[in-house]
Amino acid sequence: MSTDTLASAPYRISQAAALSGVSAANIRFYEKEKLLSPHGRGDNSYRFYSNGDVHQLRFIRLCRAMDMSLDEVRTLLGLDLRRKADCATAREALDGHLAHVRARLAELKTLEKDLKALRDRCDGTDALCHTIEALHAQADALPLPVRPIAAGRRHV
Repeated sequence: MSTDTLASAPYRISQAAALSGVSAANIRFYEKEKLLSPHGRGDNSYRFYSNGDVHQLRFIRLCRAMDMSLDEVRTLLGLDLRRKADCATAREALDGHLAHVRARLAELKTLEKDLKALRDRCDGTDALCHTIEALHAQADALPLPVRPIAAGRRHV
């Protein structure tokens, strides 16, 4: 981007996408989720974004890259960096997210162990692949999904 483009707000969605690293589709999604509202609209109904909007998109992108949920991002966006009380709220939000990350790490370690055990079932020297055999056996052992029967529904 040239310095002329960087200095010329308001931006159309394609420019805001290029400046923020967030796709136009995601920008629309974040608007729908009330994480962002466009700076305004032109006579042609095109959305326009300010430098502040581009910063907010970068902030959202950063939080999402840290695997934060939309609700966690929404919480952090609602905080004011000048209010001391908001610091405690930010810490609580990050502590909650850290707990989620730690739980996910434990799940991933279990998954790694299970995948390694599955891989080790077959060294390729037998007539059949015991890894694929084990995968088929696990697929057969999966419980059937339970679908509630809609009471009182009739075809008319």
